[in-house]
Amino acid sequence: MITIKKPEEIAVIAQGGKILAEVLSAVAKKAVPGVKTIELDQLAEQLIIQHGGIPSFKNYRSRHDDPAFPTTLCTSVNEQLVHVPASDYVLKKGDMLNIDIGMKYPAEGGFFTDMAITVPVGPISALAKKLIKVTRRSLELGIAQVKPGNFISDIARAIQTYVESQGFSVVRQLVGHGVGYQVHEEPMIPNYVDNRQKKVELQPGMVIAIEPMVSAGDYAIKTLEDQWSVVMADGSLGAHFEHTIVVTPDGHKVLTQF
Repeated sequence: MITIKKPEEIAVIAQGGKILAEVLSAVAKKAVPGVKTIELDQLAEQLIIQHGGIPSFKNYRSRHDDPAFPTTLCTSVNEQLVHVPASDYVLKKGDMLNIDIGMKYPAEGGFFTDMAITVPVGPISALAKKLIKVTRRSLELGIAQVKPGNFISDIARAIQTYVESQGFSVVRQLVGHGVGYQVHEEPMIPNYVDNRQKKVELQPGMVIAIEPMVSAGDYAIKTLEDQWSVVMADGSLGAHFEHTIVVTPDGHKVLTQF
């Protein structure tokens, strides 16, 4: 069921989104050669708790019998696309790091926000630079389509058209989503036009997470044995950006803006 958030709820979600953006900004600045991704994770969890929230990914299960996600951050490097737990992996010069973070704020009775960025670790290749730039821009173009009367397919079309015009591909198997009351809610927000999906019109009060996931190669993905880590099947580079957005009467507002 697609939910419409009340103005007072949106105000709290906006507070959480501002905090989450500050936390992610602080974490991203520490993503330098020689740092372990678990160190970034520890910083993120500390900052979230200090601000009165709790991590929404840690101990998350997609289904009751799935393994619990073990860390606060998803820290995916290079051909790793999304959902990779933080670990003792040491970042090295030339890596691309996708940092995905979610928070419930306030910790008791609060609301969920979600965001992600892909950052360079020191100097990176020209291809990696372009992939990051294109993925970030595709998110901006998708967000620009968010207004009452438009459809989710307008977001998807804007992202897909731009990404493919730049010679990259859009991942099909993973999509954006509603957010707020839960980590993941209806509706699904694909980053490509899926004519099988029911047309969903955007309405004021909808809170959604738009998150283009883009590959430098083919869009096929696979999940590793840990049942969480998603990587590009052909080993190509993958990038990911995400914001939480509310549909307003006259357009939209990004709630996780840096």
